[in-house]
Amino acid sequence: MPFKDSVFCHKRTAEAGRALVYILIAIALMAALAVSFIEPSSQQTSSSRDTFKVTTAIQSQVDSIRSAMQECVLLFPDGDVTINTGTEGTDPGANIRFPINPDSDHYASATPGKSGDRLVRNMRCPGDSPGTPNEADHSLVFTGQNGKALGPAPDLFEDWQIYNGTDGVFYWTETSDSDESLVGALQKLDEKYPECEADIIDATEGAQALDSASPASVSCPEGTTCFRIWVVQEPTAVFNGDSDGDETLPADAPPCPKI
Repeated sequence: MPFKDSVFCHKRTAEAGRALVYILIAIALMAALAVSFIEPSSQQTSSSRDTFKVTTAIQSQVDSIRSAMQECVLLFPDGDVTINTGTEGTDPGANIRFPINPDSDHYASATPGKSGDRLVRNMRCPGDSPGTPNEADHSLVFTGQNGKALGPAPDLFEDWQIYNGTDGVFYWTETSDSDESLVGALQKLDEKYPECEADIIDATEGAQALDSASPASVSCPEGTTCFRIWVVQEPTAVFNGDSDGDETLPADAPPCPKI
């Protein structure tokens, strides 16, 4: 092969090699660019899925608890008149038609006795044992025997607790996790309810009182976020508003109405 042709051939080969390198670089850049668009979308889809899962789980328990309480009132509309609601009684200000604190001294002589906690799963129906040797023996609401069950709280949330006192009747759950999907779930749930029927309590910077007693008898612990559902609300109720401020009552608005 003549020298000139040989040089030309090598030159074309080198140019082809460089072109191939450029093409590979371009492909790599396009792939990286595609990943940069696809990955956030995938993450967003996953986050939305997690939010939906948490929202559904909490909503299911909210409905189960509310339904159980309403059933107590429908079946036993007079409640239990033996509950001492005086200022020095076992349950000051309690609404005797709704389940009272499972740890109430009202159950001191009951069978079974008081539970030692405020957990909703241990609440009882007032008025379901009139005329018995011990009228304080209210039956548990959630048992396998009556077909009602309250499963464990959703992942990363604590078991629901109940308050029945001067401020009304409400129940709440709490989480110490600040994951975006959890916060998003609570905000979506809050938006489903009319003003004052549900609120998000941000206690990440310090404990927040849930009732008007001094000191408070129940509170949202420091470092947590609580989600509360109101069943009955009295004028003394402490309404904490929403952590995101999207439903906070204006300064000149009337107080939350009695539910």
